[in-house]
Amino acid sequence: MKSDNKLKSVSDGAYVEHFKDGSISIEGTVKDGNKIGEWKYYLLNGNLKAVGNYIDNKMIGEWTWYRENGELMQTGSFDKDESKTGVWKRYHPNGKLYDEGTFVAGKKVGEWKVYDDQGKLQKSTKHK
Repeated sequence: MKSDNKLKSVSDGAYVEHFKDGSISIEGTVKDGNKIGEWKYYLLNGNLKAVGNYIDNKMIGEWTWYRENGELMQTGSFDKDESKTGVWKRYHPNGKLYDEGTFVAGKKVGEWKVYDDQGKLQKSTKHK
C-alpha cells in the first residue's frame, strides 16, 4: 500500500475502485492527486482488509489489518516518513496476541514479546 505515486487522472473528492464483480475494493478521498484522510481496502469476500489514514499520499497514524475471515491480523502506526512507530501487535488466526513491541523510526526497540496461540509467553527479546 505504500506509494509515493500520485493517482493519475483522478478528480478531487471521493475515490472508489471496484473488483471485477462490482464490489468495492478500495475507497478513500483524493485531493490534488494525493490520498488523504481515511482509506479502506477490502477483500473480494467484502470483508475489510485494512483501514488507516493518509496525508499527502503517505500512510500515517494508526492502521489496522484484518484476515479474510474478518479477524484482526495486525495493528500499528506510521510516522510522517511512513516508518513504523509506536506499539505494533500481530495476532494468531484464533485472535490471540502473537507478538508485540515498539518501533522508533522503523526500527524495533525495547522488549518484544512472542506468544503461543493460547496466549502463553514464548519468548522475549530486547532491542536497542
